[in-house]
Amino acid sequence: MRIAIAGAGNVGRAIARELLDNGHQVLLIDRDPKALKMESVPDAEWLMADACEITSLDKALLASCQVLVAATGDDKVNLVTSLLAKTEYGVPRVVARINHPKNEWMFDSAWGVDVAVSTPRIISALVEEAVSVGDVVRLFSFRKGQANLVELTLPDSSSCIGKTVEEISLPVDASLAAIVRDGRVFSPTPTDVFSAGDELLFVASATAEGLIKSCFIAD
Repeated sequence: MRIAIAGAGNVGRAIARELLDNGHQVLLIDRDPKALKMESVPDAEWLMADACEITSLDKALLASCQVLVAATGDDKVNLVTSLLAKTEYGVPRVVARINHPKNEWMFDSAWGVDVAVSTPRIISALVEEAVSVGDVVRLFSFRKGQANLVELTLPDSSSCIGKTVEEISLPVDASLAAIVRDGRVFSPTPTDVFSAGDELLFVASATAEGLIKSCFIAD
């Protein structure tokens, strides 16, 4: 798979190395000559260009990429690059970095963004997930499908302890994706029995997310 990364800073280069290790072709794009540290990611393609300009993206052969990652430190650049990638080149998957939480509302399909990644939100979600028992915590948002990955850790007082998966009726547009128990992750089956301390992972719409807790925690 050919992947273009707009922004060759520390974040962009780290993403590139991971993707190269997984066997993908990677192109790093940056307009700042100081960011072109080619020796740091020698197996990547490099292009000194402005990812907000059509001529630059033409040179990058963006139409041949299956994924674009907008990973610069400027939210405006990430939005414009995402929009061009989706509307002008039809890139199937556009992932965009959010630098400032106040701009999060703009990173959606209207700007060509399929998946928006907010580092502050991810860190705060991980903190919440580590300390919250009995509360639904949003871990990640899938913008294209308007769905979220959410987590609920079952307290000792949960009304579903001892019940099977098939005995619990979930809201519409919510699906139990995995159960984490004693350090193991497994796909739930209808006959699996819930235990205190289970970490439940759901994929759910925003509306369903707000209803999940009532299925497992009695008021």
